[in-house]
Amino acid sequence: MAKKKIEELEKEIDIIEDEQQAQEEEQSVELSEDDKAISDGKKHWYIVHTYSGYENKVKLNLEKRIEYMNMSDRIFRIEVPQKTITKVIGGKKQEKDEKVFPGYVLVEMIMDNEAWELVKNTSGVTKFISSKASVKGNRMRPIPVRESEIKRILYNQQQTQSNNIQLDIKVGEQVKIISGPFSDFVGEITEVYPDKFKLRANVSIFGRETPVELEYKQIQKL
Repeated sequence: MAKKKIEELEKEIDIIEDEQQAQEEEQSVELSEDDKAISDGKKHWYIVHTYSGYENKVKLNLEKRIEYMNMSDRIFRIEVPQKTITKVIGGKKQEKDEKVFPGYVLVEMIMDNEAWELVKNTSGVTKFISSKASVKGNRMRPIPVRESEIKRILYNQQQTQSNNIQLDIKVGEQVKIISGPFSDFVGEITEVYPDKFKLRANVSIFGRETPVELEYKQIQKL
């Protein structure tokens, strides 16, 4: 389910970027009431596009520039959405962080001339991404990302960090159960459900093969 939500959010960002490109080519946009949020003096979230592999470096550069230029009252948070992949290899857990949206950084800020220039001119940043853009002083200005979208992104980040576990296991292999009511029993895997982080295994109980359902964290590969 978390993977499906991430794919949906990635499609949304692609659509947003395509719309912005079309608006920039026209070089003219009629402002709506929603566009007033650009300069309403309130903090909003924006999506910034970066060079590939520069996401964390952009985050660090922004944080340094914000401190140096005393802009912490206008630029508040910089997020690089990540998910923690836990692989169990040879019975040992190995964790690795992967970016949910490679090439994108989220910035919470109050949009004004100085804040806009600081972010836009940070090394590694290529442009702001937005669903529309307004022309003001011959400059293209982004509007905020909807709060509901940001909440979904940050919520999915928390969910994937706690739930995303991968095992190098397959049907027919033997595993030792390390927790739960069948702890210390050995079972043979009969089915694997990666999307649910679960599996089924046959466990010999009192001389009879008994099918049990287990979570990844409950087993250790033999």
